Amino acid sequence: MSLSRPTGPGSDRPNTPTGAVDLTRRISDYTSGFHEDSGYRHPARVERQAIARGVGLLLDGHRAQAQKQLSGVDFEIRTLTDSATGRRYAEVGDRTERGPAPRGWGRVYVDLGAPAHWSVQVPHPVADSRTEQLGVSVLRGARGGVMVIAGAHRRAGQGDAADVAHRTDTVFDAVCDELTGRGLPGIQVHGFADDSAPDYDVIASTGEGERARPEGQALADALRARTWRVCRAWARSCPLEGRTNVQGRKAAAEGVPFLHVEFSNTIRTSRALPQRAAEALGTVTAAWSAKPVHRPNG
Repeated sequence: MSLSRPTGPGSDRPNTPTGAVDLTRRISDYTSGFHEDSGYRHPARVERQAIARGVGLLLDGHRAQAQKQLSGVDFEIRTLTDSATGRRYAEVGDRTERGPAPRGWGRVYVDLGAPAHWSVQVPHPVADSRTEQLGVSVLRGARGGVMVIAGAHRRAGQGDAADVAHRTDTVFDAVCDELTGRGLPGIQVHGFADDSAPDYDVIASTGEGERARPEGQALADALRARTWRVCRAWARSCPLEGRTNVQGRKAAAEGVPFLHVEFSNTIRTSRALPQRAAEALGTVTAAWSAKPVHRPNG
């Protein structure tokens, strides 16, 4: 099916194809049932590894093998066309959401129009209000993106079992490990209550590592240009620096750029500010999408 392209502002957006879905609405529908008691089943190691391998096969262009790998754990690959951009994405997730109790293992979205160059990670959907919608906006902002979104509220499991930003035994972490092992830089989006850090609108950190220092500087400058108060964790002590974040620690160990970005509740829940936040993050992802990916130690 050929798609004509309009001219003028937004001319990179094709006409909406028949059967397209709004990716923001799809994610909102997916996360609408997330709450502290919504349920979570801890995945076995073999299950985590199977899903991560399936995502890796998909990124390598081996879709049939990826589907075979994923089907063993009742995951599947669906192809979606986003009505807002006309772009095609692979959605990796549970074969059905209608089981008696949700497993809460999350989803992965892969841009099918370009090789994978970077990731946006959403570890605390709903718990960090509207970070899931912010993740979609970031995914749409540059080509070659992969979005990894957790499948449950961070308090849905026993203890902290579903707090995927601080656990290495989750599907979310296994997929992020796969992406980091391929050298894909990542941005992880979080949110904080305004009174948790009243002096700031955004807290930008490179976590445990320093490889993303240039990107962090560029992001902080873009945020400041939007008149937001930014704490740069590489330059001063900041609250919520994300230094215990396990995905950030893995990226640091592998020498892969990683950014941990916390947005205030005011920014995340307003009508217009989330798009401005996504545009600032897009200054980083656009630069990543234009660079070749180098595997660690490769």
